[in-house]
Amino acid sequence: MQRGAKGAVIGGVSAVVVAAVGFGGYSLYQNTAGDAGTAAHGAAAPKKTGPPSADEVRGTADAFLTAWASGDVQKAAALTDDPAAAAGQLDAYHSGLHVTGLTLTPGTPRTAPAPAASAAGANGAAGDQTAGAAPSQVPFTVKAQIDYDDQKTAWDYASALTVVRDSDSGNAVVKWAPTVLHPQLAPGQSLQAAVSSPAPVAILDRDGKPLKPADHPSLAPVITELQSRYGTKLSGVPGTVVRVRNADGRPGPTLRVLTVPKAGRPLPTTIDPALQTAAEKAVTTKGPDAAVVAIQPSTGAILAIANNPANGYDKAVMGDYAPGSTFKVITASTVLETGKLKPSSPLDCPKNISVGGLTFHNVDNMEIKQATMANDFAASCNTAFISTGSFVPDGAVENEARDVFGIGLDWNVGVASFDGKVPPATTSAKAMTFIGQGTVQMNPLTMASVAATARTGSFHQPYLVPQSVDDRTFAHAARPLPASVDAALRSMMKLTAQAGTAQPAVGSLSGDVGAKTGTAEVDGQSKPNSWFLAYRDDVAAAAVVPKSGEGYKFAGPIVAAILAAAG
Repeated sequence: MQRGAKGAVIGGVSAVVVAAVGFGGYSLYQNTAGDAGTAAHGAAAPKKTGPPSADEVRGTADAFLTAWASGDVQKAAALTDDPAAAAGQLDAYHSGLHVTGLTLTPGTPRTAPAPAASAAGANGAAGDQTAGAAPSQVPFTVKAQIDYDDQKTAWDYASALTVVRDSDSGNAVVKWAPTVLHPQLAPGQSLQAAVSSPAPVAILDRDGKPLKPADHPSLAPVITELQSRYGTKLSGVPGTVVRVRNADGRPGPTLRVLTVPKAGRPLPTTIDPALQTAAEKAVTTKGPDAAVVAIQPSTGAILAIANNPANGYDKAVMGDYAPGSTFKVITASTVLETGKLKPSSPLDCPKNISVGGLTFHNVDNMEIKQATMANDFAASCNTAFISTGSFVPDGAVENEARDVFGIGLDWNVGVASFDGKVPPATTSAKAMTFIGQGTVQMNPLTMASVAATARTGSFHQPYLVPQSVDDRTFAHAARPLPASVDAALRSMMKLTAQAGTAQPAVGSLSGDVGAKTGTAEVDGQSKPNSWFLAYRDDVAAAAVVPKSGEGYKFAGPIVAAILAAAG
């Protein structure tokens, strides 16, 4: 041990107190005021006043640091002007940081700034500090051995304490403050060792190339969520840090990285970079509020997700909108499954129809004389499909949505998603459900899946992360559409694309194309929500443009742009 150094080893924890020239004894325990300590007639020595002497400063600092380093919290706290607060915070220091060893080395005492007269502590400890006082601030270094989360590390930093005169006892004591523990601590804060997240994993597109928010702004929140969800699942290793813990328990700033986190292996996704680029461009052409999702019908793989604005609410997968007449894909399949109608069957399309005390109408009070079911579907006649409620049983459409199209099942996409909702309904509420209004709630993800199911006849749960990554359970619909019903449904969707309301948007596309438009009226909105869904060969997509207008005018061009980009 160096000359002039005092060391202590208590319970395996060491403290080193390095003395400056003339370092004195423990003045807290010995009276160093000469023969004033005991009067000639045996009277008690008078209570000390005035600033602590240099010996008192050094001795008090020595005793406090030695007790703190040894883990004797009560002894260290008793050497302060606020033993109760000091004891709690010193104990929290050891437990919060998981300290297994502590070395405290004092530096040369220096004169502390003289506080204002009104700045005395709770015990009046600083009240009689005066200009020209002896050095009372003692800097010291801390070397803490931390054993946390099976990681043993050391943390070195500098701090300081101030010695003052306690006005009640006259003793020299440490003026307690959280800054003694660490200079960046404020009242009410403490230190804690904590686990940090693993380094962000790389998110890959379906071709194995990194997806970057700079290239695909709409995917920025998706990428962040995937990195959070899959960081440790892909063999990422969290790091450990020392950070501030605020009084309310929330984490504060990180003061020290103890162990550096390691990224896991890259995460594959199903995103098609070309379609993603097309989708992000398309949503900026309508709106300013728009969203779209594209899916591969044969597998359920999500090919593109885009929102405008890109950094706003993720309407594409979490939105909950009335889908309007795009929902008639499900209503039509339900009607066809009853066997009472087929696409060529007559089905009137009057201007108005009343159900349960409410009167429903078509857009622009349209009516179609001598209409067939296929004509009504292609023209998006509300009154015709509402009228089928006379023979379609209550609950049949809701069951069709769940059991055939997978709506409302627990989808495990890879990110958080809203998987649609079709609540039970009767009378006028049932009529609203048949045309995708009332309590029916959907988003581009669910409606793109509806288009995909119509294209193949079977529900394939949409997914962004392959199931092989984490073996999560996919949702499965109870049954497929009967082949004859699916063929009939697709024939009506094809008619809609070629000669119906969807023709202006997708009529020029080649291949196997089917579509359905939607215009959803919403209370309190001057303009309806525009909806459009369609498939072209093995790509299906759906878009919504809230508060815009008719489906083919606003949502239609967005979907058409993606299907065109699919080649």
